[in-house]
Amino acid sequence: MKQTYLKRLAVGMMMMSSSLAMAADYPSKNIQGIIQWGAGGATDSIMRSVTPGAEKQLGTDIILTNRSGGAGAIATKYVNARGADGYTLLMGAEPTQMAKVMGLGKLDYSDMVPISVLAQGISIIVARNDAPYDNLHEFIEYAKAHPKEIKLGSTGPGGLPSVLLAILKSAEPFEVTEIPYNGDGPGMTAILGNAIDVMPTAYGPAKEYLRAGQMKVIGLMDKEPNAHFPDVKPVTDYYPQLASQLPYNSFFGIFVKKGTPDDVVSKLSAAFNHSASSDEFKNLMEQRGFNYLGLSGKEAGDYVERFRSVASWIAYDSGIAKFSPEKFNIKKVSQ
Repeated sequence: MKQTYLKRLAVGMMMMSSSLAMAADYPSKNIQGIIQWGAGGATDSIMRSVTPGAEKQLGTDIILTNRSGGAGAIATKYVNARGADGYTLLMGAEPTQMAKVMGLGKLDYSDMVPISVLAQGISIIVARNDAPYDNLHEFIEYAKAHPKEIKLGSTGPGGLPSVLLAILKSAEPFEVTEIPYNGDGPGMTAILGNAIDVMPTAYGPAKEYLRAGQMKVIGLMDKEPNAHFPDVKPVTDYYPQLASQLPYNSFFGIFVKKGTPDDVVSKLSAAFNHSASSDEFKNLMEQRGFNYLGLSGKEAGDYVERFRSVASWIAYDSGIAKFSPEKFNIKKVSQ
């Protein structure tokens, strides 16, 4: 009995020693960066912009590969199947936090460790310039008076437009006709061509069209004013009951598998946050219509967990989720 205990103790100490040695030597080879979405999109461009600076800090190459599909589920599964050693990074965005309740996969960011939450979007509602409403209250009142007349662009169940619409509907029930598009870009084009009237979106995809005066902002999905839109009131000015669900934005982050040594996580966080804190990266975020964050550790963990709760419960309460958040012990954000 004593010999068995001593053997187990020896094995445990060897494993701990091996883990500490690995962390001290890390990185000793190239790192893989798995991007959840295809080339040319917002997630792809952000990750390819921040990675060179992190490579310099780490002293190794980070090989970036796009593995799109399943709203991020394919890339998440791939990374989770690899070792918890910091040599395979998941580079993704917010939809993964809804994977479980949407039935898209068995993993979300609660199964990962955040390296850095780099940036977040600004959620707005845009409309055709000649739409007969100029703010969210007028929009909802018009939709209530003209059921399903408004054609609203979406990117499918669980996408940012569908969740922002669900938040609005939780304040005042109304009906619109949703028209699906393969991304925000085609949705913006559809507004310009009068194929749709309105689209909930992030500021980034709409920025140049707004600057050119080709569409208008009718809503800011936040509880605080935003300097980009000085004449647009936050939605909570009209519907204060939505405050607990806001802000609700797209976000972009880097994650590793749970069980990765703390020293490795710290090295990765320091490298990516150093790169993200550069004026070059911050200026890029400003140009693209995103807000720089650079969160890591508990702050990053709390950020993504709050998003998981809000997103999952909105999806479930609005009927677009397949499973209840309770099935996965996801607590509801307190009012």
